Amino acid sequence: MLQGVIEGSLSPDDAVAELRRLPYADLGFARVDHHRQMRQGTAEAVYGQGKTPDQAARIVSELLACSDEAPVVLTRADGPMIEAVSDANPGAQVLGSTVVWRPAPQRRETVVLLTAGTADLPVADECAATLRAHGFDPLRITDAGVAGIHRLMGHVDELVEADAVVVVAGMEGALASVVGGLTAAPVVAVPTSVGYGAGLEGVTALLGMLASCAAGISVVGIDNGFGAACAVVRQLVGRHVVAER
Repeated sequence: MLQGVIEGSLSPDDAVAELRRLPYADLGFARVDHHRQMRQGTAEAVYGQGKTPDQAARIVSELLACSDEAPVVLTRADGPMIEAVSDANPGAQVLGSTVVWRPAPQRRETVVLLTAGTADLPVADECAATLRAHGFDPLRITDAGVAGIHRLMGHVDELVEADAVVVVAGMEGALASVVGGLTAAPVVAVPTSVGYGAGLEGVTALLGMLASCAAGISVVGIDNGFGAACAVVRQLVGRHVVAER
């Protein structure tokens, strides 16, 4: 912005107008953070659940209007919300319940996104959409849980060569430990609420992953595919943001 004023492509009055919206814009029902990309190098995300379609559309519009570069992510959106935000903000890319605008240019790092079962796919989709918003095109390996571990062993080479691995699993969450023992890459484990009664809606998988004997595994909250993607972004992108400062 300051460079634009110096070069004459942005008037001082327009620069002042932009400054008034920083670091956030107050919409009355939400304070929209415009500094996320600057502070952390990650896209600003809108959590759709609990918001009205109109509120989500207005927040997304504000984020898109403030910058012409930073990605915008909307998570946990239902059908009416996806329709409202897409109508108000063209260019939406939808994957499951996650919507992305202006994804970052593709990066060179390889991220493997591994799911134990087909029932874990909605959480994996949220993770994949968030990764794509930040420029990663994850290699997806689906339905490779420990109950049929031979399905996993055919992908050992991909796991070994990955720059980061996200493991999405419910039931007892054992897949994260197995993967953590096979690769030197950072492993982010996502417990899901998939499982029978003793699974306690994901609590058993969460505790199993936290108690893993494979050292150094990072664990996010139950069904938090978005958080897992952000953990990968912080590890693979965040260090470059700090270095550039």
